[in-house]
Amino acid sequence: MLKEILKELGFTSKETVIYMTLLELGSAKAGEIAKKADVNRTTVYDILGLLLKKGVVNQYKKGSQTYFGALDPGRLLSYVDREIENTTERLTKQKNQIKHLIPQLVSLQNKATSKPRVQFYEGEKGMREAYEDTLTSKQPILAYANVETVHEALPNFFPTYYKRRAAKGVYIRAIFPRNAVSIERTKLDQAEMRATRFLPQGETFTPEINIYNNKILVASWKEKMAIIIESKEFADFHRVIFEQLWGTLSSKLS
Repeated sequence: MLKEILKELGFTSKETVIYMTLLELGSAKAGEIAKKADVNRTTVYDILGLLLKKGVVNQYKKGSQTYFGALDPGRLLSYVDREIENTTERLTKQKNQIKHLIPQLVSLQNKATSKPRVQFYEGEKGMREAYEDTLTSKQPILAYANVETVHEALPNFFPTYYKRRAAKGVYIRAIFPRNAVSIERTKLDQAEMRATRFLPQGETFTPEINIYNNKILVASWKEKMAIIIESKEFADFHRVIFEQLWGTLSSKLS
């Protein structure tokens, strides 16, 4: 368990061995560490250098001898804090670079073609990426959504997605089937900038469809895949169908 956690923190297998050896020894010379860990002495010096940079071991002199010791394991928290800070700084820098590149990338797109553009997304990560695109909507999203199925598929994604969508001022009009989870969600309609209407009792569906900008997002929760079709003609057609159905449905449950 400890080895797995250290691996997730970015420790190599040899770094983990040397670090755990030092925890057992308390403090020791490089040769003693090498013998205990069964690692080449020259390699031990290299690894100790890396652990020193991570801030989890120290080095000191006793007479003419150099000793190494494992610092309080609580230093691992400081190491993680530094990694979070460095990662955040790196990702922020990359985000700003991408922002500057977007106009150039957009200019490279073929604007002349009238053919629909289709993008495929697979797996949970891909589906999250697909839904991030809906946050670019310049007008209310029109959606067919089964909250019960949605939350089963990505339970940790959508509650925060709803909040971020509302924070961006992107309104949504949604058609729900009548199940307990969907009905419960409507209690947050005002906070999550949503208007809801319900299908007649007994009618249901599992995929989700979002209509926004000139795009249609179709998500299959059972197959863990999503498709975004970019076509003004298709989007306008689906808006007409949605509005026709919306006009026949009620927002009341009775």
